[in-house]
Amino acid sequence: MKDSFLGKRIRGGGYALKGAWLLIKNEPSIQVQFAISLVVTVAGFYFNITKTEWMFQCIAVGMVMSAEGLNTAIEAIADFVHPDFHQKIGHIKDVAAGAVCIAAFIAIIIGCIIYIPYIQAL
Repeated sequence: MKDSFLGKRIRGGGYALKGAWLLIKNEPSIQVQFAISLVVTVAGFYFNITKTEWMFQCIAVGMVMSAEGLNTAIEAIADFVHPDFHQKIGHIKDVAAGAVCIAAFIAIIIGCIIYIPYIQAL
């Protein structure tokens, strides 16, 4: 089964889980995003948000954490390819970080749309 289609998919899933764990364990930026995701998850249960709000919240959290993970991978590749400072490598890293910033900004907007009405109703 090791080299079967299913075996390869299972092994690939294991690598993905290992990568997610390595991100959470070793990357401070992902750790911050993970902590924020726990806070908004608790808030979601506290305010009993709707299924639709849960979907948007999950998409926002996934979007930010995925962008952060891709940014981390891009930075690691850039550092591996060119360990010394280079203007083009710096530009690539800035653009990748900018993508995370955009994702985080949109997630903040989604969070505000979801939670401000609940907070105002307190």
